[in-house]
Formats: sequence, structure tokens, C-alpha cells
Amino acid sequence: MDTGTHLVVGLGLAGLAHLDPAVANDPQLAAAVMIGTVAGSQAPDADTLLRFRSNAVYIRNHRGKSHSLPAVAIWTALITIALSLLFRGVPVGHLAFWVFVAVAFHVFSDLFNTYGTQAMLPITEKWISWNIIHIFDPFIFTSHVIAILLWAAGASPGPVFAALYILLAIYYIWRTAARFAALRKIQKQDPTFHPDHQYMVIPTINPNVWNVVKRTGPSCYELGEFRNGALRWVDEVRCQQHPAADASRSHPDVASFLYFTSYACAEVREHRWGYEVKWTDVRYRHRKQYPFVAVVLLDKQLQPIDSYVGWRSEERVEKKLKISAYRP
Repeated sequence: MDTGTHLVVGLGLAGLAHLDPAVANDPQLAAAVMIGTVAGSQAPDADTLLRFRSNAVYIRNHRGKSHSLPAVAIWTALITIALSLLFRGVPVGHLAFWVFVAVAFHVFSDLFNTYGTQAMLPITEKWISWNIIHIFDPFIFTSHVIAILLWAAGASPGPVFAALYILLAIYYIWRTAARFAALRKIQKQDPTFHPDHQYMVIPTINPNVWNVVKRTGPSCYELGEFRNGALRWVDEVRCQQHPAADASRSHPDVASFLYFTSYACAEVREHRWGYEVKWTDVRYRHRKQYPFVAVVLLDKQLQPIDSYVGWRSEERVEKKLKISAYRP
């Protein structure tokens, strides 16, 4: 989920914690728990600071070790220890429990979107993404804001947030069922359906619209949209096989990009000075473009000249790579 949603969830869990009699009857513990759940709901995304090192390091590690099984325990312990020193005498067990709930809920909720996490590290390095909830879901965010406003207006937080999270559990179940139903309908409506084709159904901010990625071969994808129960194919991407693309794989930016996604596709352009290799993640299509890329410039000897990795517009990539300086 996005940062704003994680924030309101942290506040929501602080309200839910009032179901715990120890929290409800101890203002000092309640204050500590609120700080703990807000901090815990944000802590795993502290790896955002890796951007200061480089985009490649950030892409390779974001939602990786910071969202792993050991990290959940480490974040819980660090936040609990800090708060127990700040709020002397509060029941540490109750505080630790609610901090753990916040951290674990952050990691768990991130599994539902397309970006995913490496939540099962160190058992496996696999990126787990269930493609059920968009990274920003208006219903989840708005329902939390309404519940928080009711709390601020004087409503008892325990029952309010208990009702909210029961409602959200139903919502998650419905979205999961909707995704599988959409997948079945897409396969039935696809005129070129083949059992060997791999389909990915990706949520959008609109619950009635799903993006579709179909892998028809090791280097070919079809992109579509499933809107209001109707399938429409909008693009086809064929990955290029070229020595420059193979050489670019060893570049740190491309290596990080390929570590993160198994839906990468290469495009090679030859110039007077060498080659421009652009890797795109075909899962992310926006306004007829694929904005999540790794681009490497190679000379005629396939040695790197410059590179860029991350989210972009064509103008940003042009400026970063100074491609025009190499063009005739």
C-alpha cells in the first residue's frame, strides 16, 4: 500500500487496540500504542532511504529484507524497546503485541498488490505478489478516514475499528474472489486462448477494471484490459534477442531490474556510437507507455556508456542519459 494508507492503518490499529482492556484503561499505554502502531505501520518502508545510494540499490532491495520474516521481529523489537524507554512502566507485552500487529499487517497487506514483497526471506527469495488490491485503494483509505473521524468525534474506538476490520476482511475476500472470477472470464473470452499461455490479472484503482498480461511465449506478451466484464487487447510486445541485450544483463542497473521482475522485455536501438538497450516491465502500462525501465547505452564494443533505472518519462530518460550527445 501507499504511505498515506499505511499511516491511516496505523491510526486504525491504535483504535482497534482499545479492545484490549489494558490499553483502554491506561492513557499512557494507549499513547505508547498509538505511536507504536503508526511507527510500525511505516517501519518496513524505511528502505526507501536506499534511494540516496542509487535507484538500482533501491529497486533491488525495496520490500525485500525490510519486509522479511526476521525484519518483522526486528522492527517490533526496536520500536517496542524505544517506546518502553520513553514510556516507563507501561506493560511491555501489550505494547509489543500491538506494534507487532502493525508491522505484520504492513507486510501482509503489501502482498496483495502487484509490486509484492520478499516476505518469506530467508526461506525463499521469491517475490510474492497476489495482484488483488491496487497499491492505493480508495475504499480502504476512505473507510479508515471515516472511522478515524468518528473516533475524533467521540465514538468508542474499539467497536468502531472492530467493525471496520471485519468489513475490510470481507472486502479482501470479495476482491480475491473477483480476481479469480475475472481470470476465468478472460480465459473464456480470449479468442486465442491456449492452455500453455500464462495470464496475469492486475488490479487498478477502479474495482471494475483489471489490466491483463498474457505471456504467449518466452519473448512475447499481449496486454489487455478487462473492463466491466469485457476483454479488450490493446498492445503486443515482442522482446528482442540481440548481443547488446545480452551484454546489458551484467550491468548493475539491469541486474537489479531483472532481479525484481520476471516480466522484463528488451528493445535494442542501434546508433552511430553504439546501442541503446531499454528493458521494460510489461506489467506496468500507462497511457500507452511502459514507464518502469532500465536503459543502458553501450558502445560498439558493448561497453557501458551511461544508464538509467526507475520510473520515467521519455524526457527524463533523454536528459539523464544525454542520448542526444551521441546521436549524429
